[in-house]
Amino acid sequence: MFGEEGLFGGGERYPLELARAVARQVPCRLVTYGARAHRQQHPDGFELVVLRARRRAGGHPAHPMGAGLVRALGDADIVHAHQLHSRVTMLALHAATLRRQRRAVTDHGLTGAATTRRRRRVDRFLTVSRYSADVLGADPECTRVIYGGADTARFFPDRCDRRAGVVFVGRLTPHKGVDRLIRALPPGAELTVAGSGGHDAAPPESAYVDDLADLAATTGGSVTFAGRVSEDHLPLLLRRSAVLALPSVETTCYGRPVAISELLGLAVIEAMASGTPVVASRVGGVAEVVADGETGFLVPPGDVAALGDRLSTLLSDHRMREAMGRRARELVCDRFTWDACARRCIESYEALLA
Repeated sequence: MFGEEGLFGGGERYPLELARAVARQVPCRLVTYGARAHRQQHPDGFELVVLRARRRAGGHPAHPMGAGLVRALGDADIVHAHQLHSRVTMLALHAATLRRQRRAVTDHGLTGAATTRRRRRVDRFLTVSRYSADVLGADPECTRVIYGGADTARFFPDRCDRRAGVVFVGRLTPHKGVDRLIRALPPGAELTVAGSGGHDAAPPESAYVDDLADLAATTGGSVTFAGRVSEDHLPLLLRRSAVLALPSVETTCYGRPVAISELLGLAVIEAMASGTPVVASRVGGVAEVVADGETGFLVPPGDVAALGDRLSTLLSDHRMREAMGRRARELVCDRFTWDACARRCIESYEALLA
């Protein structure tokens, strides 16, 4: 988390949503970084401490640097850090070890080399999927899968809303495969691309958003680039769409392999909570959330023909969409709410303290 002005996607929203849910059961403090330092009691019940990010190591948003972190963690029983490979996590684990505080880490896919010493400072890895646990390669004895969730009071189906078209929600970076989605769009279908560019600093990836616009103009499909969507508008967008697409790839359109793709996919869970079926690539942890043929369809990553076929099937079959959307909502309410995630998280906290 890098302050509300720095939210980029699911990996950054996750700690905020988890803090909201945890705070309904135990006292919780969320420590993050932003443009200016401040402290407040958040309306959702947790204490929010924002430290000023004076600079970012290597210019990367996951490595903010600024004073106050050690002091902000001072009286905690559990220090739960996000992003194993972040420099902030390294400092937090070191400080918590010296203070004999219990230490948990949830990783969100930031790449880097985790030293043996850093791993030994973690009492519990709380992963967002079984796939994430496999990627970390942590000792199974100190690993628990807590998944993530959706706020089912915010994301819900509404029969009064007319559904139409395909929607993509996420960062516009090459590994998301939006270029494949534009190519796969069935004739006459409308696509809304919600999200802003990622933090790809070097070419050719830095030109990805412009390349997508050129591709949309070339293919002649009906594509709307909506930019970053507000938190208030996102639920409406999801429940008014017929299908959500998550076309993530293993090799980008620039020929680069993707080391880690879709540890979970919060946009998928939020769409399912909205009663919106999903067509997604079978990558990472997505298959742990989407029941193929029941709550949506899974397709081989990068397969434009398969992606287009499944989108066409759902767009043309109203009854199938309704049935899948209903089952998707039921699955989320049963397993993938933030309260369920928080319960699994707190059970791990209690086991550590015991």
